[in-house]
Amino acid sequence: MGSETREIDALRLAVPLGGDGDVLHLAADAGRTVGLVLVDIVNGFCTVGAGNLAPTEPNEQIETMVEEAAKLAKIFSDRNWPIFAFLDTHYPDKPEPPYPPHCIIGSGEENLVPALEWLEKSPNLTARRKDCINGFIGSIEKDGSNVFSNWVKKYEIKTVSELYKTRCVGGSLLLVSIIFLVNFSVQVLVVGICTDVCVLDFVCGTLSARNIGLVPPLEDIVVYSKGCATYDLPVQVARNMKGALAHPQDLFHHMGLYMAKSRGARIVHDVSFGS
Repeated sequence: MGSETREIDALRLAVPLGGDGDVLHLAADAGRTVGLVLVDIVNGFCTVGAGNLAPTEPNEQIETMVEEAAKLAKIFSDRNWPIFAFLDTHYPDKPEPPYPPHCIIGSGEENLVPALEWLEKSPNLTARRKDCINGFIGSIEKDGSNVFSNWVKKYEIKTVSELYKTRCVGGSLLLVSIIFLVNFSVQVLVVGICTDVCVLDFVCGTLSARNIGLVPPLEDIVVYSKGCATYDLPVQVARNMKGALAHPQDLFHHMGLYMAKSRGARIVHDVSFGS
């Protein structure tokens, strides 16, 4: 553990996230539309013992992510702000290599975690079951339309024109998927799991779509570091698993955030709400 901690510290020095450690301040001002996007916060990835890709024991990073996502969802719901949730869902006869079977429809793994079950009845929720890693790709319908893009257009998710920032001291490194929107531009704030897999793919895919005008009026994607998490497969465990690739949690969580930033996302470490 000591050696791994030193390696993570060395990585953070070699590839730092830089000065994006801001606090986003959001207020319920007239004319402002703010949206929240949750990425795969389902039992099959978050609930202990729920499936092949679920944690085998309590995990602090995942628990923190769920707590932050639930807190944000409650605030958004109370303010009647739109919420979009991706739910990883698969059929048993359609594998998703290289991963083992997971989140099979009807198993319960594909459903929101207990802390977010209440959200299923919220009129503010738009849910999208997806059968691929990248949520933006998973939102494409057979007629070529995109459920996520249509959601952005429907709620006219635009930029927070009065958005201001303060420097965050001692911010921790985590990730999420959410979206902000207000007059004249659009921002997406992302929370979910896994930082370096489904969250990162959604961020990169949506940024690419934005760059060619497929998600108007989206302008920016903001990643909330405390709102995301990834799985843990230490080197010493992976060595005893045929074909397994080691996946140290803190290392890949940091790299997921770093890669998201390198692709054009903004990383923040806290979100506050005014009246």
